[in-house]
Amino acid sequence: MNEINGLEPLATFCGECNCGCPQLFVDPSAPPERRVRLTDDFGQRIQMSAEQFSSLVTEAKAGKLDGIVTA
Repeated sequence: MNEINGLEPLATFCGECNCGCPQLFVDPSAPPERRVRLTDDFGQRIQMSAEQFSSLVTEAKAGKLDGIVTA
């Protein structure tokens, strides 16, 4: 799994096992365009700005991602 020292955890997705569930962090020491970090259970990560993450949340709340869970 990726190094998480200094990151502020926001959410763990799943959390029902010890398999390294995806997690959402804020990295206060990262440049603003890379401050939000999403890690997966394969050791990969995505970094984005708070504005990009806000857009993702807005799209999800509007139902634009609902088709993924029914696929």
